[in-house]
Amino acid sequence: MSAQQKPVPSSMAITLQIVSIVFYTFIAFLCIGLPIAVLPGYVHGELGFSAVVAGLTIGAQYLATLLSRPMAGRLSDNLGTKRAIVYGLAGIFLSGLLTLASTLLQALPLLSLGILLLGRLLLGVAQGLIGVGTISWCMGQVGAEHTARSISWNGIASYGAIAIGAPLGVVMVADYGFEGLGLALSVLAALALLLIRNKPSVPVIRGERLSFRAVFGRIAPYGAGLSLASIGYGTLTTFITLFYLSRGWTGAAYCLTVFGVCFILSRLLFISSISRFGGYRAAIACMSIETLGLILLWLAPSTAFAMIGAGLAGFGLSLVYPALGVEAIKQVPSTSRGAGLSAYAVFFDLALAIAGPLMGAVALNLGYSWIFFCAALLSLSALGLTLLLMRRADA
Repeated sequence: MSAQQKPVPSSMAITLQIVSIVFYTFIAFLCIGLPIAVLPGYVHGELGFSAVVAGLTIGAQYLATLLSRPMAGRLSDNLGTKRAIVYGLAGIFLSGLLTLASTLLQALPLLSLGILLLGRLLLGVAQGLIGVGTISWCMGQVGAEHTARSISWNGIASYGAIAIGAPLGVVMVADYGFEGLGLALSVLAALALLLIRNKPSVPVIRGERLSFRAVFGRIAPYGAGLSLASIGYGTLTTFITLFYLSRGWTGAAYCLTVFGVCFILSRLLFISSISRFGGYRAAIACMSIETLGLILLWLAPSTAFAMIGAGLAGFGLSLVYPALGVEAIKQVPSTSRGAGLSAYAVFFDLALAIAGPLMGAVALNLGYSWIFFCAALLSLSALGLTLLLMRRADA
């Protein structure tokens, strides 16, 4: 090896570099997971609003993430990935304070809901900044050839945090009341801000950048498939608590945990399948499994079947994002990587933003079980679109 050549990092060294960055995704999604299983019941039961309003309260966060994606991409590309994450953590800190204020004003339902919604919007913007910042930082640190691994570990951090946060939030509310949720969010964000201070970021890539509109057009076909497949996730996380209540069941938070555990196992065991079989084929296989899981949730006669369905849905959805993402990011230059990641993520955000009100309306008219049937049909549509994209790429 010549003196000019650098040693190639081992697979473990690359993974450790990625994990040290997606740690901040873990913190962000732990803050998202803590209230996710208890907020719908709080809005519906404690504040007295309908299931549609409960869905809108959750969906508002994802809508804010969606609308902030262009800003997140530009900030990451122009000012640096670390700056984007710092701004996101500051947003979570403020969201925690607003959530605390909302619970203290429970006697004034409309005011409490308004403050809670503002906190959810801030949390959504923070999610967008941290999500784009961490993946772009990982790709800049370990190279674009490790895109699938960067996206996958970021997903492991996010869904793992949801799996831990959802039941932890239930326990926290049972022991300390809803007031503890907002305080926990602010404390976690403050600790993460202290840890990130001395961590060096990657240099900003110089060069001509595509407009977000141009990037969006290149990414859109892949993002549409991601959006259709991801509505099942938004449906599960938003309405699983109310679905369980409608059946007289308990333990909805553990259903989210099963989803998260199966999601993580799938990524750990089968992430190499994307490079082995290609992004399209991996996505098609995963969408098939996800659809089966959603159908089981629709037909579930007991909590055991519901958990199996949630596990299959998590196992199937796990590789959809990185599999289609690998194909999508190929469509944009490295100078617009942040914009490409944010444009692709817009479609995931869109799925989560519309899942609440859309499936809330379905639940009001048909019942909670039918929301999973509708989500299964949308997942099947995503599978068909991915088949068309694969045929176009092979032509």
